[in-house]
Amino acid sequence: MMVWSLVILAAVVAGVARSTAARRAERAYAQRRPPAADGIVPGAEGFTLPGSSERALLLLHGSGDTPQTLRYLAGRLQAQGFTLRAPLLPGHGRGLRDFAAATADDYVRAARAELDVLLAQHRWVGIIGLSMGGALGARIAAERPEARALVLLAPYLTPPPAVALAGRTASVWSLAVPYLAGGGKDESVHDPVARAESYAYGVFPPGALRALCETASAGRQALPSITAPTLVINSREDNRIPAALAERATATLRGLTERHWVTGCGHVITVDYCRDAVASLVSDFLARHVD
Repeated sequence: MMVWSLVILAAVVAGVARSTAARRAERAYAQRRPPAADGIVPGAEGFTLPGSSERALLLLHGSGDTPQTLRYLAGRLQAQGFTLRAPLLPGHGRGLRDFAAATADDYVRAARAELDVLLAQHRWVGIIGLSMGGALGARIAAERPEARALVLLAPYLTPPPAVALAGRTASVWSLAVPYLAGGGKDESVHDPVARAESYAYGVFPPGALRALCETASAGRQALPSITAPTLVINSREDNRIPAALAERATATLRGLTERHWVTGCGHVITVDYCRDAVASLVSDFLARHVD
């Protein structure tokens, strides 16, 4: 009886501690990025930039982040005449509980729907994905060969072993820990100005971590089926995806593929010090593959 009483007491204490930690993390993000009346943090919304041609690009952001990471690149590409559509993925740009509730299926359904709209409205459509958005982009590009070009920016296709293990064991550690610290924020974006403008959560709930790993796996499995010309850009100093892992992750691409490396920046290469180099590489690639 005494043993069971101690077990129950320990479970209660752990549950209280978990709830307290969860509320603390949720309040901290809400104070740092208070939501508007619609629940979305101002500045984290999806956006559309109209172009001057019949060409359009779907831009997909990474896990725990927002379309804000793609605005600079979108502006550069709009100058080439493209229409740019960067949707806010389900669960993102809102509170931490929303992030925790969204699933990999939610992500891919939203990405497919956005692509279908662009395909119905424009003669030429391409896809650009950053980090987890690259995995989403790869999956829907394989499903929809009507997409004419694919750009994978620091694509998150193979989680490092520690992340994969955390995803597999989330049902265990989540009993005591509501959110894992993302870690490496300074390394993900070296530029302090860009880092301060970030809308990233900085922590991962178990559900979001599972969704990330599932999305990465589905994107990696889709690579051999992609027929569109594909551009892959990675950073040599990426703290999320080591160079060797990045090379292996896209080794199964079978179509026409260009690969480039940039330096002086972390994982979020569209906002960091290398953003101009990245935008120029993307711009040049698209110029060679539009018709």
